[in-house]
Amino acid sequence: MKNYGVTTMNDKSSAIQVEGRVKTLNEVASLLRISRGSAYEAAKRKEIPTIRIGRRLLVPSDALERLLSGTPAA
Repeated sequence: MKNYGVTTMNDKSSAIQVEGRVKTLNEVASLLRISRGSAYEAAKRKEIPTIRIGRRLLVPSDALERLLSGTPAA
């Protein structure tokens, strides 16, 4: 069976590494001290950078750090 460049998470350390690289909008709302609804509205307006995986909206941690530091996206 070919891998096609897809990595699988067979151990907990890999799962923890990925988990630290993205945050849910609920987590971001909590960090920013805004409501969940406000976070989703900001994401809809592209004020919070997100990636969609299925029905989930996730925020890359590095993009969130750039947003909070005022550094423009690369």
